[in-house]
Amino acid sequence: MAHGLNFRPVEVIEMNKEIVIDEELIVEARKKAGNYYRSGYNCAEALFLTFREYVAPDLSEEMVKLVTPLGGGIGRSGCTCGALSGGVIILGALKGRTSSDQSRDEAYDFAGEFHNRFKKEFGSTCCRVLNKHEYHDPERGRTCLKIIGNSAAILMRLLQERGEIKAG
Repeated sequence: MAHGLNFRPVEVIEMNKEIVIDEELIVEARKKAGNYYRSGYNCAEALFLTFREYVAPDLSEEMVKLVTPLGGGIGRSGCTCGALSGGVIILGALKGRTSSDQSRDEAYDFAGEFHNRFKKEFGSTCCRVLNKHEYHDPERGRTCLKIIGNSAAILMRLLQERGEIKAG
């Protein structure tokens, strides 16, 4: 996998702007998302609940029900991975607009970048391509757990790079 676990901040220099990536925060997000999944939440819910804590703590925890149908690639249809969808919903909570007068460019940019990194990491965004196991097969759960954890790592890294979450 592309995300190493070296547990020390890594400095990234971008256009004369220093960005510190906290690898421990990445590991923490990965673990939180995995723990939500292990406790019975689906892939989309796990990403939503994990990152709600980081970027939208004022958002009611009850809002998780909005992402419930996204699990299993949208209602078990095997389409867009729920981990990707749950992350995109969080990016909407962070950068979405509340009026048609506002620009949607920043939200689109964030979501597009998350999508591209996800696809680069996993080779696809399609649930049925990422996980070929049947829904009742325990191996499916293990595969989903890996995808969820790595999706959380991708999103945490992106949020840190964009300055939305500061290294602690």
